[in-house]
Amino acid sequence: MGETDAFTLLTIACLTVVTVLTRCFFFLSDKPWSLPGWAQRGLQYAPIAALGAVVVPEVVMSQGALIATWQDARLFAVATGCVWFMARRGVLGTIVTGMAVYLPLKLGLGW
Repeated sequence: MGETDAFTLLTIACLTVVTVLTRCFFFLSDKPWSLPGWAQRGLQYAPIAALGAVVVPEVVMSQGALIATWQDARLFAVATGCVWFMARRGVLGTIVTGMAVYLPLKLGLGW
């Protein structure tokens, strides 16, 4: 067994131990765990913050730089989707409306 193979096996073993410990950490104690109120309130905003962190850069950036033109299909699709959501509050309709604007602009006009 070469040095690289031993290092790889050691790394896998260490990552396995860390994964098992972090996933089983809450089961190691006999008393129930409860989060403080500030942490519970903060966790309510975590999904939308994560979604924003993924979606916003994808909409306003192209190849690592801010888009410099208004002729970008994503801008019009997002605007249309936002209007639909504010009016109807439906997620499926938001997606369909945004894609109905995005696809013709992207495929038809090449934006």
